[in-house]
Amino acid sequence: RILEVGAGAGATLKWLKTIHPKAETTAVELNPDLLDELEQNVDVAVIGQIDETLTELKTYDLILLLDLLEHLPDSTATLRKLSKLLEPGGQIIVSVPNIAHLSVSVPLLLKRRFNYQDSGILDRTHLRFFVEDTAIKLFNDANLIVTSGLISGLQGPKAKLLDLVSFGLLRHHLAKQYIMLGQPGDSKIVQEKIRWAVSQ
Repeated sequence: RILEVGAGAGATLKWLKTIHPKAETTAVELNPDLLDELEQNVDVAVIGQIDETLTELKTYDLILLLDLLEHLPDSTATLRKLSKLLEPGGQIIVSVPNIAHLSVSVPLLLKRRFNYQDSGILDRTHLRFFVEDTAIKLFNDANLIVTSGLISGLQGPKAKLLDLVSFGLLRHHLAKQYIMLGQPGDSKIVQEKIRWAVSQ
């Protein structure tokens, strides 16, 4: 069973179903206008705020929270509640934007400019901001351990060149997203650093 929170029209779950045809997919989405399309793409569609729809959910082998937690007022509490829906051995995947990306930090440093936008890292609906340490801390504070991490945003030729000539020193300023795979761990987990793979 796979759950995605903030599923939009369900494209990711529809794709996962092509890989795992026997999987039962459940989507939680806030926007009621997407319900008709969502119902075509997933097995179970739930419309509403995640904290208000928890009682409608089951337990899951995989939970996806992709570009969602930065929009929530208490992302740690929500992540902790959702982690309790994991089956033994279940895993959770979270992606969050990196506020330390050069597109944000350079204008802030050189022009003292910090302009919200309609989408992207400075999306005006973001309530929380993350860098590497706080992304890991988000997991750990929810009693989750990061078992694998992936940096997204270094696919373009300019980013690859900057990463190469800086010997990787600028890597966390080139990262647009931190994507983390994790599972429940003991309370009071503190992971200082993790080894990040780079999305190709």
